[in-house]
Amino acid sequence: MEEVVGWVNAKRKLGGIIFIELIPRSSLKPLTVVVKRDNSGLWEVAKKLKLGSAIRVKGEKVSGGISKRGEEFKPSEIVEVACPSESIPVDPLLKAGVTLDTLIRYRYLMLRNPKVRAVFKIRALLLKYAREYLESEGFLEVNTPKLCGAGAEGGAEVFELDYFGRKAYLAQSPQLYKQMLMAGLPKVYEITPYFRAEKHHTTRHLNESWGIDAEMGFIRGVDDVMRLLEGLISYILGELSKKAKEELNALGVEVEPPVIPFKRVTYDEVLKLLKEEGLVLRWGEDLTHEAERKLGEIMKEKGYELYFIINYPWEAKPFYIMKEGRLSKSFDLDYKGLEIASGGQREHRFNELIKNMREKGLNVEDFGFYLEAFKYGMPPHGGFGLGVERLLMSLLNLSNVREAILFPRDIQRLIP
Repeated sequence: MEEVVGWVNAKRKLGGIIFIELIPRSSLKPLTVVVKRDNSGLWEVAKKLKLGSAIRVKGEKVSGGISKRGEEFKPSEIVEVACPSESIPVDPLLKAGVTLDTLIRYRYLMLRNPKVRAVFKIRALLLKYAREYLESEGFLEVNTPKLCGAGAEGGAEVFELDYFGRKAYLAQSPQLYKQMLMAGLPKVYEITPYFRAEKHHTTRHLNESWGIDAEMGFIRGVDDVMRLLEGLISYILGELSKKAKEELNALGVEVEPPVIPFKRVTYDEVLKLLKEEGLVLRWGEDLTHEAERKLGEIMKEKGYELYFIINYPWEAKPFYIMKEGRLSKSFDLDYKGLEIASGGQREHRFNELIKNMREKGLNVEDFGFYLEAFKYGMPPHGGFGLGVERLLMSLLNLSNVREAILFPRDIQRLIP
């Protein structure tokens, strides 16, 4: 005897048989509970069940049954544990078209759909494999404050709030704190939310997103950081390709572990490639979305889905990145034409760091708590921030980053 629980996603009556379809627990495979008229007790219960009812069923699975959708289940008991007080507002089976706004509004209901459920099962596995890899490399998971006295980027795109009469900000990233930790812990990582007060209306931006941040001390150069990141991505994709086959198949996605090292292309080479395609950018500016997309097309033709952009102009990077003349020891990692990560070697020398801050027009006094850590033997260090939703978006070929997070926060959404 086996017990399954779930929600009634579909119900149909064919002569003397009622077919009840549900997806049990966290499975993707529908289970079809078959009730025959000759079992009068179960028949009366089955007749009264509504779409969306939560039920508990005892019985046994049937091999080679009459159901054509999913595995068949022969019940001996059906208990309705919750009956919907209103008609379900969306069809979890998506027989009719549903807008993205509706999908997001009723995300909790749409998780009864196998494809939607598959996205978030993959998301959970992605984070699991990220932890596995980083911990196998000797990294310690940490948790840094999300209420801060200064923005990590030093810009204006922060959410400001009142903190007992003082100005405070929601953390843009754990950047400042994970660097400070390099004075005592040489390998740390954090899976963390980012808060950015950017008024974007795009398919790739959120105001609250999640990232996998890592920082490592005693590096010999920025290549150490890139090797860590490409190892992490390769491990995640490799594990998903082996252990998330059901979820990937449900979404029609094929994943292969990428070959490492990833292709490196310099910023100057990028500008040249784009110019050849008629897209001209000013030297020193960051890549626009159009430029990223076009570069993705160019790199795909060359056989590269994942590639680093290196040797960025320092003027396009934040103050904590180490300068190298007019350039910086930094990189972006793009995946299918979308930036999914950025990082580099940090400036660990106290006096040079102050020069960087002043060159960026920052008030050094605002960052006193951060600078203090650089006085006591701060080693050369570097790290990266990898966007969880953007990685999922590229990996699963999603059309909108909002499909990769349960309850999106953007310029229009503060609920649900």
